[in-house]
Amino acid sequence: MQVAKDTVVSMHYILTDAGGLEIESSRSSGQPIEALIGHGGIIPGLEKALIDRLAGDRVEVDVPPDEGYGARTEGQTQRVPKKYFRDPTRLKPGMLTALAMKEGGQRMVTVIKVGSSVVDVDLNHPLAGKTLHFDVEILAVRAASAEEIAHKHVHGTGGVEH
Repeated sequence: MQVAKDTVVSMHYILTDAGGLEIESSRSSGQPIEALIGHGGIIPGLEKALIDRLAGDRVEVDVPPDEGYGARTEGQTQRVPKKYFRDPTRLKPGMLTALAMKEGGQRMVTVIKVGSSVVDVDLNHPLAGKTLHFDVEILAVRAASAEEIAHKHVHGTGGVEH
């Protein structure tokens, strides 16, 4: 089966920056990831590179910022009360951490400065403004279930369970 909209792809990947520095890898955990294609679960540049590929294919692609996490936006900083962080005593400048949102859910932010009661954070995605290199091995491709399509994410092994 070819990778297409409404399919689930199981894959290993290594993500490096333009200089070849490894940022992230599914191989280090030994667990492949699964992604539902066509529903915004992975960045557009990587998704485009996977379309029409088959299990067993190896794909290498450079994804520019406009097809990845976007350009960095200056002035995207915010001062946030410490109560919105899980463990504010461990926060240090440069650290990537999850910020609890008032509306529910979380957002990844980079710590700029830690004060006595507030934390200054950069709201840009940590990979914004970067060209990303993906080395992907497609392990399996299957049709997504109706439930996965309705929920817009993978269920079960390697995906989200409710």
